[in-house]
Amino acid sequence: MQKSIITLGIILSFSFLSQAQESKETVLEESYLLNPFQSVINWKGSYLFKFAEHNGTVEFKKGKLFSKDGAITGGTFIIDMTTITNEEHRLHKSNGPVEHLKNSDFFDVTLYPEASLDLTKVTYYSNTNEHRFEGDLTIKDITKSIMIKAMVDDIAKTIKTKFKINRRDWNVNYTNKFKDDAISDAMEFEITLQFE
Repeated sequence: MQKSIITLGIILSFSFLSQAQESKETVLEESYLLNPFQSVINWKGSYLFKFAEHNGTVEFKKGKLFSKDGAITGGTFIIDMTTITNEEHRLHKSNGPVEHLKNSDFFDVTLYPEASLDLTKVTYYSNTNEHRFEGDLTIKDITKSIMIKAMVDDIAKTIKTKFKINRRDWNVNYTNKFKDDAISDAMEFEITLQFE
């Protein structure tokens, strides 16, 4: 009888410790909401055979960053593709490639109004204070894996990164092949994420 009581006590102790550990882990898992009004994607596209380029911005719709034990573990972000703009379009309302970028020749925002980025793996390099984010970028319902390096500012609650993608991987192609071949395949992005 006494042995049974001792065995039961041990089982209950392990059960309690297990629940306490799970509770502790839950407390240490956090999420941070993106402030879409203070976050921005700067984009740049260029031509292959002339010294000319277009650049502008795209806005975020919403986003969330996840962390555990103080380390970033992932995140999910929605991009509002209908907000594509550039400086010429803002100033003159008629110049610049905005309407063309929005139509079916490129991003087709009527059919695909949102893009998304899901961070699936995060590696921190203490020697350079850099993070490497691996994740899935979805544009026009096409999902491809990407890897980007970023600088994280814990005090300012920001993440800043620069990277390039090959637009053809997401079927961002001008239907006129002759003109499409004159455009660089690389699209450049400079992103600032501001969290609450």
